[in-house]
Amino acid sequence: MDRVLESLQQGKNALLESPTGTGKTLCLLCSALAWRRTFGEFLRGGGGGGGGGGSQQPPYGSQPSGSQHSGGSASQSSRYPVIIYASRTHSQLRQVIKELKATSYRPKMAVLGSREQMCIHEEVSKLRGRQQNNACHYLCKKRWCRHHNSVAEFMRNNSELGSEACDIEDLVNIGRTKGPCPYYISRELSKSVDILFAPYNYLIDPGNRRSLNGIPWDNAVLIFDEAHNLESICADAASFDLLPNNLSSCIAEAQECIQLCSAKRTFENSADKQFDPENYAILKALLMALEKKISEVVIDSKELGHTKPGNYIYEFLSELNITSETSKKLIDTIDGASLLLEEGNSAETGPGMKAKATVCRLETIRDILDIIFRGGGQSHAKYYRFHVNECQQNSGDALKVLGKVSRTLSWWCFNPGLAMEEFLKLGVRSIILTSGTLSPLDSLALELNLEFPVRLENPHVIASDQIWVGVVPVGPSGHPLNSSYRTRETLKYKQELGITIVNFARIVPDGLLVFFPSYSMMDKCINCWKDRNHENSSDEHTIWQRICKHKQPVIEPRQSSNFPNAIEDYAAKLRDSSTTGAIFFAVCRGKVSEGLDFADRAGRAVIVTGMPFATPTDPKVRLKRDYLDKLGSASNKNSKALTGEEWYVQQAARAVNQAVGRVIRHRHDYGAIIYCDERFVWQNYQSQMSYWLRPYIKCYKKYGEVVQGLTRFFRDKVSIDSSKPNETDFNDNIVLLADKHKPQETISALAVTTANENQRTALSVNPTTKRSNYIKFAQITPANRSTLSMKHGCSSTSQLLYSGDKLSTDAQVIDLAADVATSHLAGYRFKSLGPKKAKVMVGSKDVCFDDGSPKLQHNVESRALAGCLGEQSTASSKKSNITHAPGNSGAIHEKSGGQESNAGPAFLKLAREKLSTAEYRDFVEYMKALKLKTMHIKDSLDAIAKLFSSPERLPLLEGFRVFVPKNHLSLYEQLVQSYTVPNT
Repeated sequence: MDRVLESLQQGKNALLESPTGTGKTLCLLCSALAWRRTFGEFLRGGGGGGGGGGSQQPPYGSQPSGSQHSGGSASQSSRYPVIIYASRTHSQLRQVIKELKATSYRPKMAVLGSREQMCIHEEVSKLRGRQQNNACHYLCKKRWCRHHNSVAEFMRNNSELGSEACDIEDLVNIGRTKGPCPYYISRELSKSVDILFAPYNYLIDPGNRRSLNGIPWDNAVLIFDEAHNLESICADAASFDLLPNNLSSCIAEAQECIQLCSAKRTFENSADKQFDPENYAILKALLMALEKKISEVVIDSKELGHTKPGNYIYEFLSELNITSETSKKLIDTIDGASLLLEEGNSAETGPGMKAKATVCRLETIRDILDIIFRGGGQSHAKYYRFHVNECQQNSGDALKVLGKVSRTLSWWCFNPGLAMEEFLKLGVRSIILTSGTLSPLDSLALELNLEFPVRLENPHVIASDQIWVGVVPVGPSGHPLNSSYRTRETLKYKQELGITIVNFARIVPDGLLVFFPSYSMMDKCINCWKDRNHENSSDEHTIWQRICKHKQPVIEPRQSSNFPNAIEDYAAKLRDSSTTGAIFFAVCRGKVSEGLDFADRAGRAVIVTGMPFATPTDPKVRLKRDYLDKLGSASNKNSKALTGEEWYVQQAARAVNQAVGRVIRHRHDYGAIIYCDERFVWQNYQSQMSYWLRPYIKCYKKYGEVVQGLTRFFRDKVSIDSSKPNETDFNDNIVLLADKHKPQETISALAVTTANENQRTALSVNPTTKRSNYIKFAQITPANRSTLSMKHGCSSTSQLLYSGDKLSTDAQVIDLAADVATSHLAGYRFKSLGPKKAKVMVGSKDVCFDDGSPKLQHNVESRALAGCLGEQSTASSKKSNITHAPGNSGAIHEKSGGQESNAGPAFLKLAREKLSTAEYRDFVEYMKALKLKTMHIKDSLDAIAKLFSSPERLPLLEGFRVFVPKNHLSLYEQLVQSYTVPNT
């Protein structure tokens, strides 16, 4: 907040990085609004006694007089600064407005959205793009839209609208219930506000920015939240790619316009110049000439394509008589074509504006002309490169014309600062860029070509024991993990990475995210894992089967339309209590890595399998690097110039930072970040990680040390899940992103019951044979031993085996990813049996498990609880023997000092029968508190006794005394008496 105020008060630009969960949004809103209120009360209402916000705004649609201009709210609002808060998506803005509602500030506010989101007209709402805009303009001009017509009266009767925080959904609801158009209501509100919320493109796109005519830009403050991708968004908005199928579609639409004009003139005898077929014939001829000229460009190398300096575009188009002057006529013709095509669609489908939801491809040409001839000048061309390259066209493309060369004409902007320069020309007071992952800051400032005197890289609010960060340079067999282009295609690398993930899938509880550098790399690895196991493993299952044994997999789809289903699938698999969680295979720069909240159990760890470098031979990447290198050499005086190589590495680093930011989402959260690539050991890579992460990074030389450290971390954290407060309100709604009309339910909330689901199988010892009583346990951790051989990828340690009537130690090669359930041993102690033996201690009893039993992986909670029961037993001080009751292979009894009583599993079975799911869960928590001493023992015993106090549960009340420690037995007897006497 200090840095925000410094930026605002001194009129300076700021780069502010603060991790997710540190209250960044509230800090931005409260500090900015507090600063704004120092100039005067908010325009309408407001926290702190506002209400004297000035005179009323002139009615919508009326022409204000000169006195209104001088004394009305327009002049007052121009006196006061306007805060413009921009984010990437509307869902992010929705969260910001939700935060605003939680503050005491009540500024006059507005939120901008597109017609696509806000139009409620029955037919126009079905359209998209400029076709929708043109249809809207046409109906409003003719006064045929009842929603638009009712805006003026609604604004007059509801002058306080905007004084309370409202988002797009609120405005749409107003429109649907009361009739006025939400889109035009938001536009009217934006003319006089204290704070305006808008997506990036409303500020970056010149056309959208010009439409915001009520904003005093020279007295405005711009806040770009989630600004980690701002430079690429700015560059992409100023660039274009003219694809061959788009050009063919444009030619077809021009031909359709010619036919529609001819028909219109014939039937209506209209002489309107707007419907002159000659205009569209010229447009078609120009487009065909452009297509022919692109096909004639000489391309010497398919890999390099044909590249020229940016200003060559003007020479190229001038040969077609397309200049700055003629482009204006072309743009008018295309606007007319869009409207004509819309009317044609309406005529085809009958009267009543029955519109088709189609897209006018000619709009692409209009946008291209706007970019090329922006501002009527050519000075911006020096930041561009002209490029033509052959492209692959799908064989099934209906627009493909046989015999024609498929080529793409591109004009790429390599200076994202162009958009920022526009704001400087407008004279804005301050530009503040914030995100959880802005690092490295220097490169971002150089890319945007702005001075940022105010900077901040915040640490996190979590404690050091809430995060584990490790660099894993080698896998279990000692083979290097390196996803560079030299090694990523090798079978050894894919197998090693797969076995590494098998181990982590077993150790990490609940949700696990795995990020690959690209979709192709993810597909290749998964296909490899489905076909085979590691060459050094004796396990008959494939790597993929072994991953699925521990966690149910979800794979990020390439098509964004399938993404909501993937999110729902992940949530469902987290809820499934039959496994220990879910694993989400995703891609850096993909949907999973951007803006989604995997808080708490939804994301306990994230694995980064490599640096997501862009393809170095990609023409756009190659030209960008070349552009920066030439720019740096031309300005030797500026030692800060960003080189192509620096930009290349930093783009990959920022994508990694964004991916790892999916975990640790609030101050009570905890998780692990695992870098599975030896290159992350290098200092120049680590220096570009997020500032808050750097103090926690630890580089491991041996894989075994990684597994030991990670196992210990999660073992120590198990108690947090049961004792921490509910933090679901801090999380973004990722299910809402899948379907915004569904009730809000976070992934973490869906996952919260994963570990607490009612388990149905109690811990038991198989009575049929003693030979299965011994598990092949390694020393402490599931994947590595102190005797790990990095050379051969295996550990020669002793396994505890039962052979005949005696125990023997048999030295064998141990598969480091053997499926043994040691990731959930938080409730167990290890008793040393020498360097080559280990037993699991449950309470004070030695229990050995059958490695082949499916119950070993299942019902972790019951096992821990059974351990608690055993440890609290009054007979624990005596020697206990576990025996099998004659004639009942399923019953387990404990002989203790000659007295037989039900052992833990039998008692748990009875407890499940007598208690509801919620009550049984409470019982589990009381037992944990009793074991861990997180509650006073009197309180714990009182809570348990009260739970068992109803008449039908008296067997539980009586039976539980066997498990009460001897020194507290008298206390428990008093509690039993107090609860049983009233019942008699």
